Parts: sequence; C-alpha cells; structure tokens
Amino acid sequence: MAKLEILKYPHPFLKKVADPVAKEKIDDALRQTIEDMFETMYDDHGGGLAATQVGLNMRLFIMDGSEEKDQRIIAINPEIIEKKGEIIEEEGCLSFPGVSAKVKRAKWVKMRALDEFGNEYELESDGYLGRCIQHELDHLNGITYFDHLSPLKRGMIEKKYKKLMKENE
Repeated sequence: MAKLEILKYPHPFLKKVADPVAKEKIDDALRQTIEDMFETMYDDHGGGLAATQVGLNMRLFIMDGSEEKDQRIIAINPEIIEKKGEIIEEEGCLSFPGVSAKVKRAKWVKMRALDEFGNEYELESDGYLGRCIQHELDHLNGITYFDHLSPLKRGMIEKKYKKLMKENE
C-alpha cells in the first residue's frame, strides 16, 4: 500500500466535479487505489476521504466512522436518493487541517452507490455517517464545507486556516 498526498485548500482540484467510474474500471487497480485511500485516511485520523482530495478524477469516496477502524464503506458513483430533516453540527476536513465549523446538513440520508466489486447497494444513515456521506459527496461535486458557510464565517475560518498553514511551513 502507498500513502497518498491529501490536497490542501485552496488547491484548485478541490473545486473539480469528478467523473463517474465506468463499470469496467472497477478492477484490481481500483481496489488497490481504494486500499491506498484507506491507508491515507487512517494515517491522517480521518473518517472519510474523497478521490478528489487525493487528486483522482473519479466519483469515489471511502468512510469509516468506527473507533476500531473496521467498518469500511466504499462508495463508487454515489448519489443521495432521499434525505430528511436538518441538523447543524461541527465538521472538519482533511483538506482543511486544524479548522472546523458548524455546517447545516440533512439529518438523515439514503445513498445509492457501487461497492469495490461493482455491486449496487443502498445505505441509510444519520448522525456522523450521514454527515460524512454528504460531506464526501460534496467533494465529488467540487464543493467544500467552506462553501456552506456564510461569507463572514468563511472569512474568519479562512484567516485562522491561513495562519495555521503559515505556522506549519
């Protein structure tokens, strides 16, 4: 396995809308990419990672919200087919290390996607995983959680983020 580089804001690739994965491209090479993404996500203590965050132009994200890191979710060509309610919770992002903000999301979502073998499945979720699905799917649509913030809040968090990035140079 190989750890991948996580692109950091304001990298322009984070604004890219990812292309769908063709069914014939769901193969051993893609499964190795998925393993590399899990290694990268776990190493950076994340709960989700979209392909666009590691510079890959494909509609794919991975998640694992468990403490034991044993509840892996792989979503190829994901789409939210139903959502209900509204909740505002704190979110962070591996592409925005060191900062977080309260983001409004649907309280419950139902997602349809393909697994690493090309099998279609549906997943209903609320709480952390429900938010994570929405967050990662946003990445595949060229949207970051910053885009959900008011201009004032975005400006405050962006200032803090830039200060952190300078300190880490």
